Amino acid sequence: MTMTTAKKLLKKYFGYDQFRSLQEKVIQHTLDQKDAVVLMPTGAGKSICFQIPALTRPGMCVVVSPLISLMQDQVASLKGNGVEAEFLNSSLSGEESKEIEKRVLNGQIKLLYVSPERLTSEWFLDFLERVKINLFAIDEAHCISSWGHDFRPEYAKLKRLRSRFPKIPILALTATADKTTRRDMIEKLELSNPEIFISSFDRPNLSLTVLPGINRMEHILQFIKKRKNQSGIVYCLSRKSTEKVAAKLSLAGIKSDYYHATLSAKRRKKVQDDFINDRTEIICATIAFGMGIDKSNVRWVIHYNLPQNIEGYYQEIGRSGRDGLPSDTLLFYSFSDVMLLRNFVEENQVKLSKLDRMMQYAEALICR
Repeated sequence: MTMTTAKKLLKKYFGYDQFRSLQEKVIQHTLDQKDAVVLMPTGAGKSICFQIPALTRPGMCVVVSPLISLMQDQVASLKGNGVEAEFLNSSLSGEESKEIEKRVLNGQIKLLYVSPERLTSEWFLDFLERVKINLFAIDEAHCISSWGHDFRPEYAKLKRLRSRFPKIPILALTATADKTTRRDMIEKLELSNPEIFISSFDRPNLSLTVLPGINRMEHILQFIKKRKNQSGIVYCLSRKSTEKVAAKLSLAGIKSDYYHATLSAKRRKKVQDDFINDRTEIICATIAFGMGIDKSNVRWVIHYNLPQNIEGYYQEIGRSGRDGLPSDTLLFYSFSDVMLLRNFVEENQVKLSKLDRMMQYAEALICR
């Protein structure tokens, strides 16, 4: 009966007649009140795996999200579909936050998006104990792992959820995590005998190309000129590089902008909004850009520098071709990048091993 209800809600709120095979298995497992780890590539429908259980069962789902922009995008999309969703973060005034908290206490919210910092604060945990919760969903859950490619120390405090809410199921979701990272996620979230659901990582619509890191700008300009009016992202290792590459593109008459962590929150939001709404075609960015952005028509991704590991590379190229149409990816590889990245990871053997695998991928003579 519950899955019948779930399918009706899928049609009502999202317009789909059927779940994808793995979605249905995850949802059934979650409705059975069990913990799970879900690995699904970008665009495969991870969010449905917690949104539908949240709507199916009495109570509210608390979603942990690492970025304000990601929360805002997902909540706006849910509201557009008629779902009672809200977020609580630093972008709201005190008055706005209090109004949302009041609606939460009155049982008027089905999905509440929060940052890990807010969720693990003592006052907020006390607040949640006054609310009927049906699920905790940890989005971008690889952030909890010190072996993951985007370690966020504040995620480590999420283990408090298990002791404070021992009977509420926890769903940990990410686009990619190797075995070491998965073990770390399970241990640090204190998941109870979780099922691990792994989707296929094959993205047949993505073309993968690796070139030597010589004359990069010349290659990039040729690449972009062959793809006029297409949205794309150029990932760079440093903030300075993002500005430099964007400036060179602008000089060549190509409309572009740059994005990195030291820009003001207002400026970052404008850059992101302009990209999502096709006012800016190309963004030169550090890896902070693109997580959770719901933009289906990104046609290509370029890596100006070698990424630190395969997982990060996979997530970043996955931001292209989310609509299933053919899309291109281009990676530049140079030994100077390797030496620079070795300095970043220092003597961390796990991260050095991941970097070695990334090098092996870049140097491979077989079809990727």
